[in-house]
Amino acid sequence: MVEKLQHKYALSEKGAKDIIKAIAACTLSNFSMMFPVGVLFTFSSDLLEGNNLRDKTSFYIIASLVCLALIALTQYIQYNATFYSTYVESGVRRRSLAEKLRKIPLSFFGKKDLADLTNTIMADCAVLETASSHWLPELIGAMISTAVIVVSLFFFDWRMAIAAMWVLPVAFLIVFFSRPFMHRMNRKGNKYRMACLDGIQEALETVRDLKAYNAQDEYMVGLKKKIKAVESHTIAAEFLNAAFVGNAQLILKLGIGTVAVTGSALLVKGDINVITFFMYLLVVSRMYEPLQISLQNLSAMIATDTQCERMDVILSHPEQTGAEVLTNDGYDIEFKDVKFSYEDGESVLNGVSFTAKQGEVTALIGPSGGGKTTVSRLAARFWDIDSGLVTVGGMDVSKVEPETLLSMYSIVFQDVTLFNNTIMENIRIGKKDATDEEVMAAAKLARCDEFVEKLPEGYHTKIGENGSELSGGERQRISIARAFLKDAPIILMDEATASLDVDNESLIQEAISDLIKDKTVLIIAHRMRTVDGADKIVVLKDGVVAEQGAPAELHGVQGIYSHMINMQMESDTWKMA
Repeated sequence: MVEKLQHKYALSEKGAKDIIKAIAACTLSNFSMMFPVGVLFTFSSDLLEGNNLRDKTSFYIIASLVCLALIALTQYIQYNATFYSTYVESGVRRRSLAEKLRKIPLSFFGKKDLADLTNTIMADCAVLETASSHWLPELIGAMISTAVIVVSLFFFDWRMAIAAMWVLPVAFLIVFFSRPFMHRMNRKGNKYRMACLDGIQEALETVRDLKAYNAQDEYMVGLKKKIKAVESHTIAAEFLNAAFVGNAQLILKLGIGTVAVTGSALLVKGDINVITFFMYLLVVSRMYEPLQISLQNLSAMIATDTQCERMDVILSHPEQTGAEVLTNDGYDIEFKDVKFSYEDGESVLNGVSFTAKQGEVTALIGPSGGGKTTVSRLAARFWDIDSGLVTVGGMDVSKVEPETLLSMYSIVFQDVTLFNNTIMENIRIGKKDATDEEVMAAAKLARCDEFVEKLPEGYHTKIGENGSELSGGERQRISIARAFLKDAPIILMDEATASLDVDNESLIQEAISDLIKDKTVLIIAHRMRTVDGADKIVVLKDGVVAEQGAPAELHGVQGIYSHMINMQMESDTWKMA
């Protein structure tokens, strides 16, 4: 049962056990609410039979106080077992999802909308938090307590018991049959919400371009349609839910009527007495109250299936695993007949083979879409290859735990990601235990000191979300400073100097020359002047190695590399007419 709850509602083992405790607490609470009914029944019996109530005054006072104490105690237990435990589990669930996302391949993120993943971690977790604290324990607790009460009713009079219980399966079946309809509505609703969230996020990210081209009004028309679609669908979903739950609750209320009619008929015949009739009316009126809420809870639990499925997609995704001990001999990176595709049937690399040797700079060039960036990502095991072999110093990278493998790499991406923190802390990401002096030394190598000195608080200046307070070149230099600080034996650079002006590019390249001594360097570049000093050129085109060799060798072949140099020289002499 614990395992089923874990899988169904994305719970930890402790969370699943806490849910079982919460169900038990809710069941106990429901039973405690029946004690006042017993006291009232006893009082009514004494009253109708003409017993002297003065002699039992103390009994009824004590019984009432005991009932109140039991109700208070069980409510307290229920609160701790449901709400407190649920909030603890909610934190565990979010951390588990985040930890899982840390371990699964980056290919997973390429297939997923980041807004959707954020929504899963925040909104979906919040829904399951409510389900664990309000819906599931109360639903099952009510069902268990009701089942016990129904069985007890059969011991008094089976006819009255049937009159009381026939509505239960009918009402619950009505809500249960809403399942396929609600699933379709929820999936469609999720698509509308994601489209709306993406639209809002896109509007915020592209507000500069929208204003530049006077496209705000046109964009807002489309965004309003997305918002209206969410609104309309939400109303329709609520109406559908109300149609099932409302009718089920209406059926449930018929139970009181059938008990009254059946009891009256049996009372007239003399088959039951007034006390028994009165008891059944009291019990069913109390029994149906939690079941009215249970029908709503059942509908709500059906609705959570969509959120659970979305979480299960993350939690059940295969992880990238491997040895946590490096066994490489040196730092040569070798690709052997590597094939890779992001999606089935869409091949990106088709039999790529080359070696990037330690102590040399290997440049990956070629037309856009040829697979250059993919090669660099595979070298660091951001993705796993389809076939072939990628090794570092003879060590198969697919057999190494990704975080252990990445300890050997310093990476400068084309798209720089910065955090809303100080420049000091943004650079320190390269080496978390680095001293301030080490950070500033790395920053100086990357020529960051030139613009940092002009900032109001120097290295302690906050740079805004993703470095919004800095220029593209300044952001790129911070990224390069991280690589300098980490000082790893393998360096991957994807258009590392693309955002720099010519003067700064020359200065950075001089600094890089000091950094790369005795290291394995893999550079991706489109500008030929960036790879002038490379020891080896690997030309990738259409997912295969079209040419490879020293720059001088390839220049004399009159192939793709030579053509790219000639085209670049022509573009340098181009002038506006």
